Amino acid sequence: MDDKTARLQEMIDESSRIVFFGGAGVSTESGIPDFRSVDGLYNQKYRYPPEQILSHSFFAYNPEEFYRFYRDKLIVTGAKPNAAHLYLARLEERGKLRAVVTQNIDGLHQAAGSKNVLELHGTLLSNTCVRCGKHYDADFVQKAQGVPRCSCGGIVRPDIVLYEESLDEDVLTRAVTEISRADMLIIGGTSLAVYPAAGLVHYFRGRHLVLINKSPTDMDGAAELVIGEKIGEVFSRLH
Repeated sequence: MDDKTARLQEMIDESSRIVFFGGAGVSTESGIPDFRSVDGLYNQKYRYPPEQILSHSFFAYNPEEFYRFYRDKLIVTGAKPNAAHLYLARLEERGKLRAVVTQNIDGLHQAAGSKNVLELHGTLLSNTCVRCGKHYDADFVQKAQGVPRCSCGGIVRPDIVLYEESLDEDVLTRAVTEISRADMLIIGGTSLAVYPAAGLVHYFRGRHLVLINKSPTDMDGAAELVIGEKIGEVFSRLH
């Protein structure tokens, strides 16, 4: 075990209220593309920019194109939890990890066994009719032809937060509470560039702040420990 990993292990061992704040980098090792990396969705070419397609107004006026993009790029079949997801689930089971606060919408933390997962940007695993509120699973939307329709005729949309939409107030409040009460905050797989989600880390007042990300972030200077590696590889060395 290298010096930085050993120090991380020491911090975890002496902490009892750990919160993990993660982004797309947590899931890239499961084969889910990062939206903003060099090879991510936002650097590929489409008829419309992905930021526009994933906006509330675009969904309202062009749901056909939205769902073409959705099925082509957002649904990743066969993705499984990786070492990062699995380690966090074990840490929660041991009573050390109090919450996972994630910007991801893939549900892999829950698939790994994590219970207290706060999904800031919603989830692809559930869908709701915009007219009557009836709920549908991901399989229904994926297999529907064109724009998925409810039995009432309304459009069924994924329960994700689109551009131009506000984050869920209850999820935000719970995230702030968990982070502010934590004695250790591990930030991993995120550039901390997406607000308001990234601003939540400023509520941390605990003892140990750790950043694990392949590229530098604006918070590196405030962290006690910075590890510039893939988070799954780091967590696979811990016990």
